[in-house]
Amino acid sequence: MQVVQGHSPFKQLVNRYENDLIVAVGKGEPAAVMSEYGFKKVISIDQYALFFDNIDPLGPYKKWVTKMTLDNERTYSKEDIYSERVKSAFIVSDPVDWSRDIQVLCDILRCGGLPGREYSHQPPLYFASDDLEYQAAFPIERLGMGAFRITLESIFNRISYSPLKYTSYGKPNPTVFENARSILESLPLDCDPHTANGHGASRQPLDTLYMVGDNPVVDIKGACQAGRPWFSILTRTGVFKGKGNHEQFPADIVVDTVEEAVDYILKKECRNGS
Repeated sequence: MQVVQGHSPFKQLVNRYENDLIVAVGKGEPAAVMSEYGFKKVISIDQYALFFDNIDPLGPYKKWVTKMTLDNERTYSKEDIYSERVKSAFIVSDPVDWSRDIQVLCDILRCGGLPGREYSHQPPLYFASDDLEYQAAFPIERLGMGAFRITLESIFNRISYSPLKYTSYGKPNPTVFENARSILESLPLDCDPHTANGHGASRQPLDTLYMVGDNPVVDIKGACQAGRPWFSILTRTGVFKGKGNHEQFPADIVVDTVEEAVDYILKKECRNGS
């Protein structure tokens, strides 16, 4: 099985930032994710913010406590953090503490990677996705990383002399689909572990790749922009709940469930293979 996540493209930037100090933002353990990709000097925004007294003016009113060091996270000294510029910031997953993260990111980005210093050149900023909304357990959609990006950008552009510069790797960015296609076409045809090391049969370009998603604005729009060989299947399992197809970003077909989508793919591929 090959899993491609929203932050998977970050791995392509290891050669650029491998030994630079970078800040990872998001729920869970974003620093551990970046470390697994090969970044050697990564720190979570949770740990980074704790080095600066009063950087979060609302901190005293927050009832939760952030652990100083997670099990899989490297430790840093105050001297390290105060003397070394943050070379880039990565939004790995949905941020939890929006007010603090926006404040700290604005400090990092406005001050050239050294919060509290003079204004300087903005370090690069990367987002793993740009979904404005997504479907969770609550009956209506929840705000996603795209909403966080819009909020950060709006505030930064009001307080900074120059507009926010960033790169988003999330759908509907065509690079997401190009990256997924490249990974799939690089996999050996033979799943035998003895031949899966590059000596197995090489795969020819795939005739059809299926994008199954519930969000027309990111899933279906992205597949349409990517073009052939992508085939889009819109499900009524989340953001989209309409009776017909989506008017602005129509899919190739619309089904009620993911199971129906899989059934359609299997029948279509079996037909083509017979």
